[in-house]
Amino acid sequence: MDLREVFAVNLRRLRNAKGVSQDDLAYEANVSRSYLSQLEKGVFYASLNVLGRLAEALGVEPAELLRMPTKRNQRPR
Repeated sequence: MDLREVFAVNLRRLRNAKGVSQDDLAYEANVSRSYLSQLEKGVFYASLNVLGRLAEALGVEPAELLRMPTKRNQRPR
C-alpha cells in the first residue's frame, strides 16, 4: 500500500468515524468536495498544507492521516 492509499483509507475512515459528510469536511478544510472525493479515492496526493487543514477539521494530528492502517482497516485489492 503506497502512501497515497494509506492517506485515502485514513481520511475516509476518520471522516466516517466522526460522522461528517464530504461536503462539511470540504467546507471546514477549505477544499472542494470533488477534490476531497478524489483524495479519498487515492487519485491525488495531498499537499502538506491540505493535509494539515484536513487534520485540523477532523480534530486529529496530521500523522494520524499517514499512519499505516491495521489489516482490518485496509481496502481489499
